[in-house]
Amino acid sequence: MRERITFIHEAEDAFSPDQLQVRNDTLHINSLGAAREDRLTFSPHELPQELWQVLKQCHELHIRWVSSNPYSSILPFVSRASPGLNLFFTPRQNRSVDQLCPLLQKIFGLHLKCSTPQDTFTGLPMVSERFATSSAFQYHQLLPSLAELKSYVQQKICSASDLSCHAKAVALHSADYLDIDYDAISQSLVLSVFRHASPSSGIWDETLRKVVGSANIEVGILANEKPTEPERLSLGGFLTVIGEDTKPTPTLFSFPSRHHLSPQDSGRTYHTTFTRPTGLHPTLRLTFRSPLMTPPSSTCALHTYLTLPSHIFPDKYQLSDPLFLASKNLRSVRSVAGETDLEAPDWVIQKWGSALLVELAPPSSDIQSTRGSGPPESWHADIPLHLRYLRPSAGGITEVEVPWPVVFWACTAEEGSKMSVNPFDRVNLGYDGLFGPKT
Repeated sequence: MRERITFIHEAEDAFSPDQLQVRNDTLHINSLGAAREDRLTFSPHELPQELWQVLKQCHELHIRWVSSNPYSSILPFVSRASPGLNLFFTPRQNRSVDQLCPLLQKIFGLHLKCSTPQDTFTGLPMVSERFATSSAFQYHQLLPSLAELKSYVQQKICSASDLSCHAKAVALHSADYLDIDYDAISQSLVLSVFRHASPSSGIWDETLRKVVGSANIEVGILANEKPTEPERLSLGGFLTVIGEDTKPTPTLFSFPSRHHLSPQDSGRTYHTTFTRPTGLHPTLRLTFRSPLMTPPSSTCALHTYLTLPSHIFPDKYQLSDPLFLASKNLRSVRSVAGETDLEAPDWVIQKWGSALLVELAPPSSDIQSTRGSGPPESWHADIPLHLRYLRPSAGGITEVEVPWPVVFWACTAEEGSKMSVNPFDRVNLGYDGLFGPKT
């Protein structure tokens, strides 16, 4: 197993290499306020046999679990995905993957609505066969915690004597998001865990130790530096290879990045709610605090991506009317995929749900200029949705949940083909594959 740990602290925070002590096969970190990503890479022989047997049937498999609790972001870890368990998957040609759903239920919980990929998953739209970047199928399930995954790791991956492995499994409860990636070319499984701060006090005080006989551990203590070009990120700080280095090594490097933090005046803050009364045709309202929505560049367009469980869905016919969209401050519907049957009740729907990508229509600069010098007003975009009939309940009332929508600017990128050299690149989020390669 290979292990890489990256800490990113704010540039203005005082940090000294004296806060790091390297001794033999250990690195002690003192009083470090930072976000943290742990990345573990497993080879096939290190995986449980039941897991490897399923992975062998996959051309690619990407899992994105995101906490429903809000968390802060810092570059380069600013990409967002819908809260819950997101899965993107392409089977190998002429291979059966019927054991994928039972395995997912064993790892993440028996309550997952998943029978077989054919019955439960939905297809992902393909922007271009020539530049296909997304998986073939998608799945989503609301999942508040990783308790079942913690138990699976402890029972199936960790040996009884490997205390470090058990500690890593316990730490999953504090994850803001977790990624699992596998592809048939590399035949390696990569697990990445992000936490915006230490779960105990917000400050990291701990000793990282290389286990005897294991691979060296790469550790970076980094901060963002001013990039040399708009599409690039620059990181500077110290790198240490535990088991090899005797002291931290200064470093400074840059790379192109597909994900950036939007400027403060470009709609970084928004609020979402359902308008009242909701009824069977609820309207999801996205409210932005100020109409002064300045795009990061002239090529950018504002979008929202909705991951909708089976009990709520969009009407693609209703959303095809340009005048209707304009009245809701929507510019266009870029993609509708999944279960959109207009009449079926929820209990007969086998698919997990649907996904919707919409381009929003923020007020133009001409409209903004007519508002005068008074305090800026908010503006909102409304997305009409529809509830399915639910199974009758004893009390007559059933509460349902909808994942928080993802809002982002999509911009044309000059270095689109080079994004993969980013050591922190994060793709397969659901919406990124719906754009061209230079986005």
